Amino acid sequence: MATATGTGGVFKLQLTGQSVAQVGEVRSFSIDGSADTIEDSTMGDTARSYKAGLEAHTVSLECYWDEADAQQLVLDNRASVDFEISPSGTASGSKKYTGTGIVTSKTINASFDNMVEASFSIQVSGAVTEGAHS
Repeated sequence: MATATGTGGVFKLQLTGQSVAQVGEVRSFSIDGSADTIEDSTMGDTARSYKAGLEAHTVSLECYWDEADAQQLVLDNRASVDFEISPSGTASGSKKYTGTGIVTSKTINASFDNMVEASFSIQVSGAVTEGAHS
């Protein structure tokens, strides 16, 4: 089993329907997924039982703010974006995760003794698709 460092990760996005391009100055990103369960227990059962429900995913992105980076600039609240996340890089065979979502938060932080940083959250609409780079 192989491990990877985060230094090779690549985060690409663009407004929905346009070609994705790499976001600059990325420090970290995450894909958080969850799934609902639906109880289907009935009278007479001796234990609770459940069915699989709907999935939900949220994507988070942390960057050094770059007001000249076109990809960061499209990340406004309510923007619909397509994304491609490659945790270990874009070499042939490397995993990638793609999807579409809506930007739900944008935060820009600045302090006198630090870099200007930006944080973004994207609520995924539909499924996150796992694939591999060719």
